[in-house]
Amino acid sequence: MNPEKLAKLQALAASVRIGGKGTPRRKVKKVHKSASSDDKKLQSALKKLNIQPIQSIEEVNFFKNDGTVLHFKAPKVSTSFSANTFVINGIGEQKDLTELVPGILPQLGTDSLANLRKLAESYQLSQQQSGVADDDEIPDLVENFEEVADEN
Repeated sequence: MNPEKLAKLQALAASVRIGGKGTPRRKVKKVHKSASSDDKKLQSALKKLNIQPIQSIEEVNFFKNDGTVLHFKAPKVSTSFSANTFVINGIGEQKDLTELVPGILPQLGTDSLANLRKLAESYQLSQQQSGVADDDEIPDLVENFEEVADEN
């Protein structure tokens, strides 16, 4: 065996020994971290804040500045009024404001109403521009088609 490799292996073996020569090697202890441990840590932190669940909340919407909405359907909502903290657990979907418009009109604030107006104006402009293009494609009637149908 190559003396360089032997020296390298002996140095490696010495680094994992706990005691001197002849002692067993240290076993590497692997720690498996799971998502449930993170959830338990979160629940214990929330318990310290004295967070209480709020019942019968059907949906939660977060309105963003870019006109999108973070929508939670049937979330678990908890709160601590003394700590001014709300916790929302659930699956959130990012949707456009137009997808949720009929159901969320009572929830809209002044900023969101301004975004909705801008969205409606841009939609109307796009419809008008597409309407002008459609009129150009349709040919004008040159003769009366009823007279032609009566002749046959």
